[in-house]
Amino acid sequence: MELGNLTRFSEFLLLGLSEEPGLQPLIFGLFLSMYLITVLGNLLMILAVSSDSHLHTPMYFFLSNLSLVDICFTSATVPKMLWNIQTQSKVITYKGCITQMYFFVLFGGLDNFLLTVMAYDRFVAICHPLHYMVIMNPRLCGLLLLMSWIMSALHSLLESLMVLRLSFYSDLEIPHFFCELNQMVQLAYSNTFLNNMVMYFGAVFLGGGPFVCILYSYSKIVASICGIPSAQGKYKAFSACASHLLVVSFFYGTILGVYLSSAVTHSSHSSAAASVMYTVVTPMLNPFIYSLRNKDLKSALKRLLGMAAMKGQIVLGLKKCT
Repeated sequence: MELGNLTRFSEFLLLGLSEEPGLQPLIFGLFLSMYLITVLGNLLMILAVSSDSHLHTPMYFFLSNLSLVDICFTSATVPKMLWNIQTQSKVITYKGCITQMYFFVLFGGLDNFLLTVMAYDRFVAICHPLHYMVIMNPRLCGLLLLMSWIMSALHSLLESLMVLRLSFYSDLEIPHFFCELNQMVQLAYSNTFLNNMVMYFGAVFLGGGPFVCILYSYSKIVASICGIPSAQGKYKAFSACASHLLVVSFFYGTILGVYLSSAVTHSSHSSAAASVMYTVVTPMLNPFIYSLRNKDLKSALKRLLGMAAMKGQIVLGLKKCT
């Protein structure tokens, strides 16, 4: 049997962020806390939007989908890392590694496309406010979301199939806390020219393309805001897109920082530590960024939490009565 076929039945080792035994409890506690905050925060966003009829608009429709994708994006990597630390094991199967990589690329791509769609939504809302509900109708919103899913799924499938053709040595050590695509390609011993080409084209067209669209949308938004005569009108228009702009800055800024730092330092462990920013920290911060700057969302969250507290008191009262 060829070595390439042996990788289908072998196990890989995820080295994680640190191999120091004394740091493992600290890393476990930190990542567990961030993961729980991410899931709870984004889940509250989804519940707040779905429970309040005033928030059933295109902007909040895409925001709730972004929250769902952020939960899935973090869940693709962090639970396995926590499990490995808890069981004091670094093992991940070949199939598990490919599966993790597929979902990581899928939800990472969806984050990218949803941020682009949300930039377009803000462009229409500020540059064409009178035609906003006509342009951003339910059919177009559904179509944009569907296209984002299809393009992300196809890209992720292509990248995964390209990795499946590669051959790896048995008991491969991956200097990361998850099966990152670029790391997997670099660690293969077979020819990776086609894989690198697919990755580069994917980064340019599916990463750079949406980013250019976001920049174009905000250039038009800035030009439109500058044309507003009153200072109050300018502030209101800027507030409408400030949260999204901040999230976009975090998402692209951290990704760019990770790959630039890895290119300069050539350290796999440094790259793994830096990638925590866009895989864990950014999805955790998104709900806070959107809720803190949005009065409607804060009101919906307060009503949701108030209803939950009221139901809890009713349940406790019934238990005391029985």
